[in-house]
Order: sequence, then structure tokens, then C-alpha cells
Amino acid sequence: MGVPLRQQLAVGSYLIKQKLKGIKKYPLVLMLEPLYRCNLACAGCGKIDHPDEILDKRLSVQECLDAVDECNAPMVSIPGGEPLIHKEMPEIVKGIVERKKFVYLCTNALLLKKRIKDYTPSPYLTFSIHLDGNQARHDTSVCQDGVFDIAVDAIKLALSKGFRVTVNCTLFQGETASEVADFLDYVTELGVEGVTIAPGFSYEHAPQQDVFIKGKDVKDLFRGIFSIGKNRQWKLNHSSLYLDFLAGNQAYECTPWGNPTRNVFGWQKPCYLLADEGHVDTFQELLDTTPWEKYGNVNNAKCANCMAHCGYEATAVEDMLAHPVKGLMVALRGPKTQGDMVEVAAPNYVEVDAVNTIAGIPVKVES
Repeated sequence: MGVPLRQQLAVGSYLIKQKLKGIKKYPLVLMLEPLYRCNLACAGCGKIDHPDEILDKRLSVQECLDAVDECNAPMVSIPGGEPLIHKEMPEIVKGIVERKKFVYLCTNALLLKKRIKDYTPSPYLTFSIHLDGNQARHDTSVCQDGVFDIAVDAIKLALSKGFRVTVNCTLFQGETASEVADFLDYVTELGVEGVTIAPGFSYEHAPQQDVFIKGKDVKDLFRGIFSIGKNRQWKLNHSSLYLDFLAGNQAYECTPWGNPTRNVFGWQKPCYLLADEGHVDTFQELLDTTPWEKYGNVNNAKCANCMAHCGYEATAVEDMLAHPVKGLMVALRGPKTQGDMVEVAAPNYVEVDAVNTIAGIPVKVES
């Protein structure tokens, strides 16, 4: 695991405190989105499909820090949009670090060389740089040539200045296990602290819907990756049981309150990935009023193919706390890459599988 001991101990202490207090629903990572505006238009992104008046909105420094205090999660991830566009981002990061929260500033790195002087290295700050594979794969994913090279140069610069640096990799259709393994070798040689890796979520508003990898294809891909990586020194920023889940060896339901989202609309129901389910004014209201039972891959068609870490890493951590020996064994041996996969529970929702017409207009009907 590519996470420093200081952070492991802080997060572990937080988890134990929640258990001792008997708290059932608690946040692990705050997803803080101070803006939606971005300087890229990636094929699989569902975050920038908003009119200009929304893309021009920004959370203030105070709103961001209030969200950090209100939620009180030990880690804060700042995605977007592109956070480095936000003129007050250095002040936001400074305030989070002063609270001794571990902040992951997610960036496509196009602006990092210009803005890096605005930040100070800290054990509480990590630049999480977006790379969806090697050069051709990443530039295709972000729909712009040359971005990979800029990001790699930014990684080298940040590392040379003493910053913590990780890579955030999203996998899409057409990936091969050997291709992903080569990429993991490459970024490991760059010297990054670790890699976050997960299949892309099929955002309803993404401009291209045919780029997402789903179901058993995801598990087969990760089994291939982990099989190649058994004797390689990759540092993956995930719990061992989440990686085991990606390989089809754990049957998990998501824990959406584990990664609550605060964005320009408010606190987003139910999670970071579903943007059309409504917003509330406070974190407590999010916990109290969200119909959690209506979501998850068994209960909601929108969640059917999701295996994203923002939904399932918290579940894996809970399982690790409940079954530490199982978690340790997977950590020592690595995810199982052969044999049967665990059975997936049958959905409770009715799937749409037919098209009828009313007055000559095609409409979907439930079977």
C-alpha cells in the first residue's frame, strides 16, 4: 500500500473512534468539489455538462472549510472540474492542512507547473495527478494530444520539490492487462507514492457512453492485471479487500456515505457519482434524509455496473475491520486471479429491456 505510516495511523485511529462511539454511518473521505469548470473535455466525464452560469460558480474558502469541519472526515479529496482553476485553491488547501486533514488535490496537471509555487510541501498534502494510462491511451481519454507529457513533467517537478504525488487512473473499454501493467511499471519508476485505479463510472451525462467497461469484463481485466503484477513493486492506494473486490472475489454493496460530496449545489445525494438525485444544505441532513436503501448495485439500475472506489473502498475498510485476518491474508497473497468468482446478488429493480411506442413515439417500458 502506497500510504505513509502517519496517514495509516491517523485514519486507523479515526475508524476505531467511530466504532467505539457506535456510529454506523460515518465519512471516510470528503469529496469537495469547489467548481465544475475544467480546461479539458474528457470522453467519459459527466461533470462538465452544465450551462456556463453553473460552470462559473465557485465555493468560497469559507464554504469549503465549513464543509471540512461539518463532515470531519480524516481525508479530503478535491476533484472537479479542474481545481487549479480556482483562484483561492491555495488558501483552501492551506486551511485543510492546518486542520491536519489529509488532502488529495486532484488535477490534470495542465496548470501545475504555473501554480506549484502557490503550495508548500506537507505530509498532509498530495497532488493526485490524473493519468488514464500511457501516452496514447491517456491523450485519447482526455481528447487532447500532449496532455500526458505535460502531466509527466508536472509529476517530476512536484517530486523534485518534495511534494507527495500520486496518480489517479481510470480504466475504460479497450484496455488490456499487459497495457495497464506496463503503465503501472512506468509510473512506479517515476517515483510516485502510489496509484489509485478503478473502472470508469458510466455517468449519464458523459459525452461518450461506449467507453465504459462493465460487469465481468472489469473483473477479468483486474485479474489479468494482478496476475501480471504478483512479483512487481506497484504501490496501489487501496485496501487489499477493495482490490480483491475488483478481481471478483468479494460480494460487496457500496457505502455511499463513506465518501460524501459537497459541491456548488450543496451536499449531493447519495454520492459523488449520481448527480441528479438532489442536494441538501447540511451534512447531517444528507445522512438523515437520503433514502440510502434505494441505492446500490442491487437496488438501483443507475448503480448496476459501479465498482468505483468512492463507493466500495469504505465497504472494504469496514470488512477489513470486521475480518482483519482475511484482509491480512489477501494483503500478503494478493487478490485471487483464478477460479470461480463470487456470485453477484440478483437485482431488486426491474430492468428496462424493451421498447414500445405510444402515438408513434418510442418509449422504454419495464419488463
